[in-house]
Amino acid sequence: MSKKTNSLASANPDVLKALETLGLRLRANRVALGWTVKEMSTRLLCSQNTYRAIEAGKPSASVGIIANALWLFGQLDSLEAVAPVPVNASAFIRARKKSGVTDAAYISEDERDF
Repeated sequence: MSKKTNSLASANPDVLKALETLGLRLRANRVALGWTVKEMSTRLLCSQNTYRAIEAGKPSASVGIIANALWLFGQLDSLEAVAPVPVNASAFIRARKKSGVTDAAYISEDERDF
């Protein structure tokens, strides 16, 4: 019996389509290598049903297993494109004083009080 949660049942249709596309890509890679679902699930240390769910684009699939599948296909680097850090992310880093240490990046309490 499969588990259903409200978060999975209400998944955005675009998300479901993206997961389905990812599953199809994984299936294409597996077939290109001539591996069966059983061989793939053995390599990933998961059940055949779990791997079938990944290829079917089920939103309950484990990201860890998907990452391991990408590694098996030599495509782990493709995860670098997932949620890239915004260019201006360093603008949001706050400097804090370490206990007993002064440094040029330190912002004193007087400077913060405005």
